[in-house]
Amino acid sequence: MKHKLLIVEDDPDTSEMLRVYFEAQGYQILQAYSGNEALKQCQRGLPDLILLDVRLPDIDGLEVGKQLQENLHTSRIPIIFVTERQERDYRINGLRLGAVDYITKPFDIQELRLKVRNTLRRAAGQNNPITSLPGERLTAQKLDAVLKTDHWAVIGVSISGLDTFNEIYGFVARDDVLRAMALILTSVVDEMGTVDDFVGHPTESQFVITTIETKVNPLASRIQNRLDQAMLYFYPIHDREAGYVVHSSAPDGKIAIPFLQVDTQVVSQKASGFTRLEDLTHALNLSL
Repeated sequence: MKHKLLIVEDDPDTSEMLRVYFEAQGYQILQAYSGNEALKQCQRGLPDLILLDVRLPDIDGLEVGKQLQENLHTSRIPIIFVTERQERDYRINGLRLGAVDYITKPFDIQELRLKVRNTLRRAAGQNNPITSLPGERLTAQKLDAVLKTDHWAVIGVSISGLDTFNEIYGFVARDDVLRAMALILTSVVDEMGTVDDFVGHPTESQFVITTIETKVNPLASRIQNRLDQAMLYFYPIHDREAGYVVHSSAPDGKIAIPFLQVDTQVVSQKASGFTRLEDLTHALNLSL
């Protein structure tokens, strides 16, 4: 999965230069040209990192950083401040607001690339900010360790339709879905699994459970049933009764969108014989 960068820069030439450069490096790029636009972008969908210019036409970047830090939903987004101001006070204020780094113009694009890469690598080791479950790096480490054991089994849980759900009902409802999924997964594992089982949330729409071969099929079946039942309760009663959601994205303003779909997939040592992490993550459609 591509990392998503939000570039907040009011100079179109600089913004475009950064977009072209980082897209060539394999990143997905979002752009905002003002502080308020940046805040709205973050509410629509969390970027993995923000390149935030301090000097903006409406509210300055420090105020943007402050508002992001005060909002639980956005407080853990890594920020690299980009500015022409080199005074010590601005750097200190930026770091106080949760910035992970600070670079001044004119900057070395290679240095900025390394700052972005290193920041994302550090952030990947944190727990998922929405569910507090182990994130991408910790999940990858656990899977790698599991492959060295005997009789291992892994359940991949994916949810489709989350982006459309977010467009219709908003990020608060989307986050509620993910937190409910996390609670269901951990509850089922506590009830039916072993003390060594693991639940991770490596990407927004994917969860991973590690267990043993004798437990995996009952766990997967219970998880699928519990999640199928739970998904309906995140929709208003009239949508539940209709059996679908009407979305306004079609030209005539009417398109039927199916409900959120949850799928589970089981991979075990006995059935697969996998010994490499790359083979396991590919089988689970994980982008780690």
